[in-house]
Amino acid sequence: MIYLDNNATTPLAPEVRNAMLPHLGDAFGNPSSPHSAGMAAKQAVSEARASVASLIGARAAEITFTASATEANHLAILGALRAVEETQPQRTHVVTTAVEHPATLMLFDDLERQGWTVTRLPVDAAGRIALSDLRVAVDETTALVSIMAANNETGVLLPAAEAADVAQARGALVHVDAVQLAGRLPTDVDALNADLLSLSAHKLHGPKGAGALYVRKGTPLHPLIHGHQERRRRGGTENVPAIAGFGVAARLARAAVEGGAAASMSILRDRLERGILAAWPGSRVNGAGAERVPNTTSIRFADGHGHPIEAEALLMRLDRAGIQVSMGAACASGGNEPSHVLLAMGLSRAEAAATLRFSLSRYTTAADIDTVLTELPPLFARLAA
Repeated sequence: MIYLDNNATTPLAPEVRNAMLPHLGDAFGNPSSPHSAGMAAKQAVSEARASVASLIGARAAEITFTASATEANHLAILGALRAVEETQPQRTHVVTTAVEHPATLMLFDDLERQGWTVTRLPVDAAGRIALSDLRVAVDETTALVSIMAANNETGVLLPAAEAADVAQARGALVHVDAVQLAGRLPTDVDALNADLLSLSAHKLHGPKGAGALYVRKGTPLHPLIHGHQERRRRGGTENVPAIAGFGVAARLARAAVEGGAAASMSILRDRLERGILAAWPGSRVNGAGAERVPNTTSIRFADGHGHPIEAEALLMRLDRAGIQVSMGAACASGGNEPSHVLLAMGLSRAEAAATLRFSLSRYTTAADIDTVLTELPPLFARLAA
């Protein structure tokens, strides 16, 4: 099997699995218990917290563990807005983008129904927002700006640090969704100037069921789940096996980034793009004109006459050939609606439905890419006939 759907989830690193196993067996203590088993679990959580903090240049005390990045995003947005409501009730406006993760956009839809004013910044044909639009949108009534650092479908980098500067100049808080950035490019909370930043373990070869929220010291935040755990920011007994795995995954991800993994992935990604575009000149890379994370390419396929090819059929044929890719966000799968990201970029519904996303990892090899470029042509030819 050749797995090129790493923006949906990544395979568990062997070192991560080994770190988790003891906590699924004899090391089963509750981190809140005062005896030796509990203290051992607490130590494991503390070590993981330090490793996750190190990945993004934060302090350990600024990391709150959650059950997912979706929960981290919700805690950041809802927790910040509840805190702002208490002290600055005149701030009833939030700003985000039209290309955020589906779960985040659904949350903003719900906030709008509750009476918040929501501005969703548009993107251009390359998937970029205009800072001029942001400067117009943010005013003295803005409570929060929430922006992803890298888009999960196209890999396009959004100007999170510049957005933070604009927001904070008007007294608004800033939340950055760094799920697709961390572990692929250097990620530093001070460089991003983030008040809040979300992470996910399973996007960087860690386990599912573990997310994290960075909360800059002094940032107001109300818990969504009450309890004494996680400095009272997030109640509930910690998922020690997953958190321990997250810590090791973060340590390995940091070493990979520092060791040049981004350059290696970029070379392979570019080889894949060149091969596909050379074989089918009518195809296009979505977001080609923008800066992107090094592991992601979103390609819309077309036949020799420029007519879109049904990507779902191509995906299924690739799967039968042992090559796994996707059509976009895994969390939006299951329906027949085209990608909201691609529609926001100006693609037609047919063009969006003709798109496949290939997302590599640090374990992807040149042989994997060569195999894809060998297997694709006959599969494509049958669809384009």
